[in-house]
Amino acid sequence: MRNGIESLGESSSSAPWIRPKDTEDDRMIALVLSEEYANLDGAVGRRLSSLAPIPHVPRINSYIPNLSDASLDHQRLLQRLNVYGLCEMKVSGDGNCQFRALSDQLYRSPEYHKHVRKEVVKQLKGFRSMYESYVPMKYKRYQKKMAKLGEWGDHVTLQAAADKFAAKICLLTSFRDTCFIEIMPRMQAPKRELWLSFWSQVHYNSLYDIQAAPLQQKPKRKHWLF
Repeated sequence: MRNGIESLGESSSSAPWIRPKDTEDDRMIALVLSEEYANLDGAVGRRLSSLAPIPHVPRINSYIPNLSDASLDHQRLLQRLNVYGLCEMKVSGDGNCQFRALSDQLYRSPEYHKHVRKEVVKQLKGFRSMYESYVPMKYKRYQKKMAKLGEWGDHVTLQAAADKFAAKICLLTSFRDTCFIEIMPRMQAPKRELWLSFWSQVHYNSLYDIQAAPLQQKPKRKHWLF
């Protein structure tokens, strides 16, 4: 499922039915939930404390694996989840999975993905010099692209999310030679940890200790590889 960024309130031309009051209500709810869940218990981190993370290098999405490679990657990810006693809170494969997974970690609901996308795009716009060198296209074009609902997020948007939310973002991946990636905020010490699983170039989910996982709700839409 492609990940990308999208704004909490889309432009008036694409979503004229969104009222300012609705946007303000969403913002207030997100703020309250963020404060409520900011103090994490570190259960997932303790499970992976023996792993040495590799340094994170922001990059945009470059390719989509074929069905055979994607299936092997998915099996490798499932094995790692089993080894470390972790489970995924599965989010919809509608192109917004990175932002849904981040939303679930921040607010215990994937439904604030629009707000997360909007904040990430604001970070990209406000601190261009921090990210521009990682983007092999016109930067304004990249910003506009990432502001669209359903646009896949990438490792540049993950870095921007870490910076915006003062969060250490930890990825358990399906990469053959890289199990664990850590993304640190650049301008301040992390105030929280966000744990995601990453089925390489296909899908992100929210990650929990299996004994503390919330009830799973069936995603509304499935990715073509599910």
